[in-house]
Amino acid sequence: YRSMMGPGREPDLVHLEAKTVDGHAQYITCKMQNCSEATRSKPFPGYIDHNSLIVQDDYVFVQLTSGGRPHYYVSYRRNAFAQMKLPKYSLPKDMHVISTDENQVFAAVQEWNQNDTYNLYISDTRGVYFTLALENVKSSQGQEGNVMIDLYEVAGIKGMFLANKKIDNQVKTFITYNKGRDWSLLQAPDTDLRGNPIHCLLPYCSLHLHLKVSENPYTSGNIASRETAPSIIVASGNVGTELSDSDISMFVSSDAGNTWRQIFEEEHSVLYLDQGGVLVAMKHTSLPIRHLWLSFDEGRSWSKYSFTSLPLFVDGVLGEPGEETLIMTVFGHFSHRSEWQLVKVDYKSIFDRRCAEEDYRPWQLHSQGEACIMGAKRIYRKRKSEKKCMQGKYAGAMTSEPCVCTEADFDCDYGYERHSNGQCLPAFWYNPSSLSKDCSLGQSYLNSTGYRKVVSNNCTDGVRERYTAKPQQCPGKAPQGLRVVTSDGKLTAEQGHNVTFLVQLEEGDLQRSLIQVDFGDGIAVSYANLSSTEDGIKHIYQNVGIFRVTVLVENSLGSDNAVLYLHVTCPLEHVHLSLPFVTTKNKEVNATAVLWPSQVGTLTYVWWFGNNTEPLITLEGSITFTFSVEGMNTITVQVSAGNTILQDTKTIAVYERFRSLRLSFSPNLDNYNPDIPEWRRDISRVVKRALVEATGISSKHILVAVLPGLPTSAELFILPYQDATGQNKRTAADLEQISETLIQKLNQNLVHFELKPGVQILVHAAHLTAAPLVDLTPSHSGSAMLMLLSVVFVGLAVFVIYKFKRKIPGLNIYAQMQNEKDQEMVSPVSQRESIPNVPQSELMSPEQLVDEKLEVQPIEQPQATVQNPRKGNATKVVWTEDFQKACGSPRGFKPRPGAEVFPQLLSPRAQKRSLPM
Repeated sequence: YRSMMGPGREPDLVHLEAKTVDGHAQYITCKMQNCSEATRSKPFPGYIDHNSLIVQDDYVFVQLTSGGRPHYYVSYRRNAFAQMKLPKYSLPKDMHVISTDENQVFAAVQEWNQNDTYNLYISDTRGVYFTLALENVKSSQGQEGNVMIDLYEVAGIKGMFLANKKIDNQVKTFITYNKGRDWSLLQAPDTDLRGNPIHCLLPYCSLHLHLKVSENPYTSGNIASRETAPSIIVASGNVGTELSDSDISMFVSSDAGNTWRQIFEEEHSVLYLDQGGVLVAMKHTSLPIRHLWLSFDEGRSWSKYSFTSLPLFVDGVLGEPGEETLIMTVFGHFSHRSEWQLVKVDYKSIFDRRCAEEDYRPWQLHSQGEACIMGAKRIYRKRKSEKKCMQGKYAGAMTSEPCVCTEADFDCDYGYERHSNGQCLPAFWYNPSSLSKDCSLGQSYLNSTGYRKVVSNNCTDGVRERYTAKPQQCPGKAPQGLRVVTSDGKLTAEQGHNVTFLVQLEEGDLQRSLIQVDFGDGIAVSYANLSSTEDGIKHIYQNVGIFRVTVLVENSLGSDNAVLYLHVTCPLEHVHLSLPFVTTKNKEVNATAVLWPSQVGTLTYVWWFGNNTEPLITLEGSITFTFSVEGMNTITVQVSAGNTILQDTKTIAVYERFRSLRLSFSPNLDNYNPDIPEWRRDISRVVKRALVEATGISSKHILVAVLPGLPTSAELFILPYQDATGQNKRTAADLEQISETLIQKLNQNLVHFELKPGVQILVHAAHLTAAPLVDLTPSHSGSAMLMLLSVVFVGLAVFVIYKFKRKIPGLNIYAQMQNEKDQEMVSPVSQRESIPNVPQSELMSPEQLVDEKLEVQPIEQPQATVQNPRKGNATKVVWTEDFQKACGSPRGFKPRPGAEVFPQLLSPRAQKRSLPM
């Protein structure tokens, strides 16, 4: 929009709705010569809704949707924006600005319970406070999808509108002469076109008009009026109980809507020439025509004229610009294949002279005999109907005389409603004393009488004094209706950022009261005689959490308090889902969402399992679940923190039985290990490919997971993959054969890969470890976890030697064994990705590490025999020479061969080496 000329306006200022980089819309202003970022102004703080900026006369309108409801703001004469106040429970869905003439806003509002109708509201001078003018005005959809309100402002007479109102599924036409203060039905003509009487009695029967205005400048709409012909209105419509789309005729009023005459039985386009002194009518038809109709007496009589020798398909009619024009141009074509034809019609030859003073008569504007309209009596001059002369320039009203004010010159004020007795009384939701809530003791405010004079009404004296709002001293009141809100209306804030609290009172004087604010984080402040609360009270929270903000306002007359619960968060940057790589069917599995940073405030977790369409929503970051179907399953967790939602997805293999083997690598791999999840995933993929290439085993039977920490190690899972039909499932014997093949190739150093040019990495077979299979997302805590895992290794080794006396296999078989309480199995649930500060209770027990019935042949390696602790009260290790060579003996300790040794007497190094890790 370009700023219009006028007081306080800048001719080179433009108003723009600009789109930001992140897709939001902002209202900005700048000079046409320079609209750089540095020279722009933002009159409205924050963002606005797309396509909501309107700059019209003295007003600027914007819309902002929050909480699912649109809120409308207005700036009068480019001052600060204020929220537009509609009746409390109108709850608008849509709003259209109809008119901003004469320092007042006429708006159509679609309320929460309306679909095809709108309510008309009219404002005070600033465009802030709106009162109802007419309910249930019909609306329709335009050709381009825009909303068309059936409301028409009559040109030339301020305050005069026509509207189609829907009543009990019937549409009726109403007219007002005082900007919606009073509405009435239209009186139907007394006779039809042939002079036959029309029996139509108000309010059961009336005249109804179509009020659509043409968007095409070359065609006329259903209704027309002109500023220079204030008394003449031409429209299409019908007589009856309601508006109809059939049986449409043309009607004219030459006394501003008081009486009407039928002029045609079919729709015509009507053009005003010579200030309404000449009316030109052309039939609406799809057939070619060669005649038009002229009237020189405001539509009382019509003469037929020919404007072309050949019939013409008329596409449009356009009057030449200028107040004295008597020229019109007809656009059309002779056939559907011919080019456009332009026919110029000049009516000057019809007149032989200009009108003189004696050719005019006075005419007084009135409404059904009431001469005072909008507080004044206005007299116009009109050409006498029998005179046939050219009028020339329009002179406007001859005289205007103010009227004495009556109750009819006043409408109900904001918050008041007109009752059946004509009185304006407060609505149930409105508290009249609320006008003084921002009033300080010693100041004054305008105390409403429930009435306000219709804007632009020129009446004087009479009842004006009685109905006009009067200045009144601000009363001293106890605080009531205290509210505390944030400046942006949200209940969330970001850690370390300013939060602005606004303290609001329905009644009472904030500026002369003691205000105490407790922010809930151990900090409280007090204000006495606060000069202004518009800027709010600012505070910065250093920690995340939910804080109880309490406000107490008190003065000598009383006190009031309010509470707000504020959620303080910090931005969530990363989510990592920690869960096992493999698990057995129908076995409980624990999944944990690891966050960075770990403390971000109130969170919601949304868990998705496989192809389930319904998620599981929790407030905790860990859940336990089971899988009843074998195969590869995905788990996704979404973490919602404020306006941020992050997610992570992992895959877990589920089988009834599987095997696992610990892998180790050449020591030089540790030099390239950054100990982050991405690197471990890539190396796992490379190792899997190397195993497949070396053994020829299908990749569907192999799952490799590189473990966190140093030295670098991995877990190899051997899976009984089956195809989609459930056939070709591998048996235990098949898994045994695959395991032997893998171990053979690993022991022969045939599994290797190239990390980078010149860096070869060998993959070896290691043994089962008591370390949990974990994946730690925060890379900076890897050293701490490595220390923790080392302590766990040693402790578990001591405990296992102490409690068991049996062989420890290098290869562990996983199988689900139902209803055998005495048989233990190694559960991969314990082999899970770790999170910081994992409690000892979450590590797997020694019983889960050992299957007492497994008998695996040693691979040329001395070992100790470990007895199951349930078959004896102590663990016994039988000393042998081979055992001493392999493990060494404690300093100063030389047992004889065959002697029994308790493991707790061995050195940590001996303990570690006494069991194959």
